[in-house]
Amino acid sequence: MANSKIKTKYLPTVKEMIRLIGGKENIQGAAHCATRLRIVLKDNDQADTDTIGKLDHVKGSFLAGDQLQIIIGAGTVNDVYAVFTEEAGIQGMSLGDVKQQTAEKQNAFQRGIKALSDVFVEIIPGLLAAALLMGVTGLLSQEGIFGAQSVVEMFPAIAGFNRFISIMSTGIFTILPLLVVFSATKRFGGNPVLGLVLGAIMLHPDLANAYAVGSGSVKPEVISLFGLKVSLVAFQGGIIIALMMGFVVAKLDQYFSRTVPDIIKLFLAPFLTIVVSGFLLFSAVGPFGRLLSAGITNGLMWSVDNLGIVGFMLFAGIQQVIVITGLHHVIGAVEAQLIADTGFNFIMPLMSVALMGQGGAVLGYTLGLWRNDKAKQIGISAFASTLFGISEPALFGVNVRYKFPLVMGCIGGTIGGAYVYLTGIKALGFGATAVPGFAIVAAQGGGHVNYVIANLLALMVGAVLTVVYLKVKKPVLD
Repeated sequence: MANSKIKTKYLPTVKEMIRLIGGKENIQGAAHCATRLRIVLKDNDQADTDTIGKLDHVKGSFLAGDQLQIIIGAGTVNDVYAVFTEEAGIQGMSLGDVKQQTAEKQNAFQRGIKALSDVFVEIIPGLLAAALLMGVTGLLSQEGIFGAQSVVEMFPAIAGFNRFISIMSTGIFTILPLLVVFSATKRFGGNPVLGLVLGAIMLHPDLANAYAVGSGSVKPEVISLFGLKVSLVAFQGGIIIALMMGFVVAKLDQYFSRTVPDIIKLFLAPFLTIVVSGFLLFSAVGPFGRLLSAGITNGLMWSVDNLGIVGFMLFAGIQQVIVITGLHHVIGAVEAQLIADTGFNFIMPLMSVALMGQGGAVLGYTLGLWRNDKAKQIGISAFASTLFGISEPALFGVNVRYKFPLVMGCIGGTIGGAYVYLTGIKALGFGATAVPGFAIVAAQGGGHVNYVIANLLALMVGAVLTVVYLKVKKPVLD
């Protein structure tokens, strides 16, 4: 319950907020994150997001993923939430509860995209740690970064430390398919331990190494499985296959748990799940997944080789528009597969400059309207979020709302994408962009310096174009 001082301060805003979202009867649930109220409404059409964004203490309002998200700000959001739940007469919900309620309102396609994103949520911290370790060993080992010699050559005493870091940096990638099967099985409602078992089968040491088979140095054993010829090849780097197998394991686990009699369910249900999923892995899902993975990687590499700078500029120009639709969540799976196949990720730098273009646009909006306290309050908060890889406050709070900053930000991203292509910036991992993304940039070819330049270029182009538009066109802003 909010204390009287807090209630007096925020109650007028909260009352008006409740009115503008269709009243108490339209509220299905509410929670808050670090900066935003997240409200699930029975009817989103009743919410007047534009007017809500103009309320005192509010820095922006938008609908995303079937949630009404009201940007309040760090710290303040806790007090506003306390007053809101008390005034609305609703029981506080956790952020997970709100996400579950939101998912129930989404269509099958939206749920599928979100599920794909959720699979990687638990894995990304490990990948970021590994990528950072790769970045450290790259900086220590590469010649020409700090002089003619590498740091290890300049200081031989740290060679052992560098070797230790190098080993740690590659650990997660040796078992990445196993982790993906585990997370996918868990996400799709199966027993995650069974996902681990299937993941271990995918990487079993008695199977021929997939990379060795691919290079032609090893010939795999071929067996007859019920008359079907099956090559006993492991699935190193099989991220797409692991995703599909996580879904298969989860659904088989659910099916056998429902149909096997209780008296023998404890041992027979998991036995059948592993046997059937293992058969499908080698006979159908694995071969199809290899074709699909190769198609995705080859398609991306084809675009680099044939579209060149145009392809990079196009992707960086429209990537944040894709964020508006929510379809960007699928990109993580593509990045993971790209790293598994090539060792590098050229998508992350493009996503970063796309984001910084939008950050530049909201910065330009803020500078152009500096005397407007409301615009300044919203703009500063939104711009600060983009520096840490979060573009939604900038997109929905300013850029999409007024449209012209969105266009200027896309142009900024396009210019940044051209620079990424010309300098060959790549990443060693995924899941981080903007300032945090610096830690996972590959050191080759002055990658870190060029990464900073690319992002600053996108930022400045977006900011300058937005300021110029404001000064020349003088648009009427509500």
